[in-house]
Amino acid sequence: MERNTRETMAFKNSYLFEAFDSAGNLKWSEQIDNIVVNVGLDDVLDKYLKGSGYTASFFVGITDGTPTPAATDTMASHPGWTEVVAYSEGTRPALVLGAVSGQSVDNSASKAVYSVTSDSTTIGGAFLVTDGTKGGSTGTLYSVAAFQAGDKGLDNGDTLNVTVTCTSAAS
Repeated sequence: MERNTRETMAFKNSYLFEAFDSAGNLKWSEQIDNIVVNVGLDDVLDKYLKGSGYTASFFVGITDGTPTPAATDTMASHPGWTEVVAYSEGTRPALVLGAVSGQSVDNSASKAVYSVTSDSTTIGGAFLVTDGTKGGSTGTLYSVAAFQAGDKGLDNGDTLNVTVTCTSAAS
């Protein structure tokens, strides 16, 4: 008797945002999930299963208000959102991941940090990409996430910390 089994794998990222004012007081926090875009899924297959040239460099970017991520988004074309660049760091923060365990890995020991340089900065989500160029349009976009409960505000002197948790699981 032939046994027909089917296994699927799901990729998901979760973003935890924590905003602090200039005195270090927590202003707000929000956790959201993402979509892994088509080019990101293709990149996983190409690098892991096919064994093409791999890069371990990923960077965390933040989006403007009310983003509308789509599976077809790329860094060269993402009509539903733009990148926020109103922070003092010269590049997008690098994604520095810890040890993989239980089909999950995160950057909780080395969060992505943004030192905000403009009043009334509105953010609506985040993304992962293989290029660190702040405001750039190259690199492979892996995922994009949008706040479900509405946009969040930041002001000059605020600090935004972003923790990214990447998971994969059979379903």
